[in-house]
Amino acid sequence: MVHYTDSLDGISEQTVTGLFAHWGTPPAPAAILRIFQGSDLLLLARNGESGPVIGYITAITDGVSAAYIPHLEVREAWQGQGIGSELVRQVVERLHHIYAIDLMCDPELQPFYARHGFRAWSGMLIRNYDRQSCS
Repeated sequence: MVHYTDSLDGISEQTVTGLFAHWGTPPAPAAILRIFQGSDLLLLARNGESGPVIGYITAITDGVSAAYIPHLEVREAWQGQGIGSELVRQVVERLHHIYAIDLMCDPELQPFYARHGFRAWSGMLIRNYDRQSCS
């Protein structure tokens, strides 16, 4: 059973190992924990109350006007079960008072986010792939 939480209680390197697997150079589990700890808003999907993290979403926000969602991931074996949709729904609900909730995604993911009220927009970015491992 999927358990959703915003608590880092019981989260360790072992419970996050294997996340970011689709990245060319994924962050180490210790870096994933730092990402979680440094986020203003974090929601986790766990396999049971104490099982591994099977999905997560993070947000960075000023709490007043703007929020940015840098990460949403669901482990491949758990995709297609509504976990990503539930994580997005919960974070948007928690940020409903914010003027702008932004994210960047690949074009093939735009229909997923459109179903949750997001709309396509143009933007600019810098990607330092030599630092993708967060080390």
